[in-house]
Amino acid sequence: MRDLQDQRRSPFAGLTAIPAPTAALAPLPPMARFVFRGRPAAVELAGKAFGVALPTTACRAAVADSRAALWLGPDEWLLLAAESEAAAIEQAFATALGDLPHSLVAVGHRNTALELVGPDAARVLNAGCPLDLSPDAFPVDGCTRTVLGKAEIVLWRTDPDRFHIEVWRSFARYVWQFLEEARRELAAEAALRQERGVEAGAGPRHVPELVAG
Repeated sequence: MRDLQDQRRSPFAGLTAIPAPTAALAPLPPMARFVFRGRPAAVELAGKAFGVALPTTACRAAVADSRAALWLGPDEWLLLAAESEAAAIEQAFATALGDLPHSLVAVGHRNTALELVGPDAARVLNAGCPLDLSPDAFPVDGCTRTVLGKAEIVLWRTDPDRFHIEVWRSFARYVWQFLEEARRELAAEAALRQERGVEAGAGPRHVPELVAG
């Protein structure tokens, strides 16, 4: 019997992003995902088991190699890693934490992710996300639960113009289509500006003088 992960169909299958290089949209590959919850004594050991110290500053992410830990609450973190590392991560946590009270729940089957990249990425997100996404308010490695339209997401700024968007698979196509509509409007505005620029650069049209007969 084939592994269920091999049978899992991408929620973005059949969807194609329109050209909009200032806010490029693409699905991210499958990942190992866990939600960890625990008290301070467990948090330190969890960081050692995962290979990334779990951030204790609110709304911040920590990254090491291909793994990331995103702060979601005072005792809650979203852990991301390569899909092939899922079993090893579970074993490492079981060994390190033993009977110490904690919770580690695999959510790779529930979540998926996409990426929005470009100088207009924040503007596209703000079409449906109420957060202030200026670099001062939401810097690189900022992360938080928020909404996009009617869907709850986890938003993580991985670079100044790059955003990682975590969403439940059941809302994935809605989020994609919402962002596509915002990108479509952006592309239309860019085309209009270009058209006006061409017209402005063309200069006044020559009008021949009328010569009296």
